Amino acid sequence: MSVDLRTYAFLDVLQPQLAGSVGTTCRGFQPVPGVASLWVEIAPAIRIHELLDAALKATSVRPATIATERAFGLCEVNHPDQGEVLEAGAAMLRAMGKVEADRAKPRMVSSMVIRGVEPYHTQLINRTRFGSMIVPGDSLFILETEPAAYCMIAANEAEKAAPVKLVDCNPIGAFGRLYMCGGEAEIDAARAAAEQALNALEGRAL
Repeated sequence: MSVDLRTYAFLDVLQPQLAGSVGTTCRGFQPVPGVASLWVEIAPAIRIHELLDAALKATSVRPATIATERAFGLCEVNHPDQGEVLEAGAAMLRAMGKVEADRAKPRMVSSMVIRGVEPYHTQLINRTRFGSMIVPGDSLFILETEPAAYCMIAANEAEKAAPVKLVDCNPIGAFGRLYMCGGEAEIDAARAAAEQALNALEGRAL
């Protein structure tokens, strides 16, 4: 059975808030800020175990998470040495018989900024988030990606670009969803960086 390489997303330097967010939900080795990180998403879902096995046997990377949902499988590996993470990715690609260019190109399903978020709205968002709380008056950036795991590279580049707060980032499922909040100018800069990062990635059309 062939494997559909949906996401292949290399994060060169994992940012502090995103590392913390991953650590709140992952079942494996919690990544720390500054490590390199690789997110791979495939179909069929269950074959993600085969790919993670190949990466762990070939390198000394640490896995933060592995997930299989109805259609797609996802794993993350990380290491302080970028070369180790890149070699882990190469091992996974070999196991699939793929190259990086075979990945799907990310699609932004939606990208929006809500300015001056109302108090009741913030309370609803805060009940389900795994990152920072949004407070009334903040501007809120929401990004939805397909395939899902590309929201991680968007979050990482946005955090590099501006002093914003990461509210939530979910890379599992049909679509990935990123929520960030902060001042208007900072959120605009974060949004621009996230969109630029996704637009720069090459791949095949979904």
